[in-house]
Amino acid sequence: PPIFQPFASSEKSIRWCAKEGVTAILPLLHPKNERHLFRIYQEASGRPLGEGMGCLRDVIIADTDEEAKAIWRDAAEFVGNTWFEPFGFFKGMLDPDTGELPDVFGEGLVFVGTVDTVTRQFEKLLKRVPANWIFAWLYNGLIPSAKLMKMIELFYTKVLPRVSEVRV
Repeated sequence: PPIFQPFASSEKSIRWCAKEGVTAILPLLHPKNERHLFRIYQEASGRPLGEGMGCLRDVIIADTDEEAKAIWRDAAEFVGNTWFEPFGFFKGMLDPDTGELPDVFGEGLVFVGTVDTVTRQFEKLLKRVPANWIFAWLYNGLIPSAKLMKMIELFYTKVLPRVSEVRV
């Protein structure tokens, strides 16, 4: 079975994954950083761009974009501040040239909104980098089970079929 390295976000870890044939899963990163690491893996492995690479994405689907963003903010604020920020993961979100944060919704760095919005965000990601794997972060334990199950069903039955043919 494939072996995955979650939260691979440095050139050193990407080169190691490429050398060892491990699938590197990038956390949320600025789009420039994402593209750079995808190219590093390609150069180090000799494989086609995107092969052996994936991205972690928050997935929150609701009836309206506003509802999805409210659910996301409640869960992401807790998880981000408690689990990710103490380890410096937010540094990779900064534009390497300007130091500014990207529009996480507009750049496809999170999949948060209605089915249509999430589909557009997913398409945006796949047009930027050909990720072969998407690890969906659904905030289980922080979202009521019924809502969580509905999100999973909508992602599988409504979003994935619409993006299955999108490629760079």
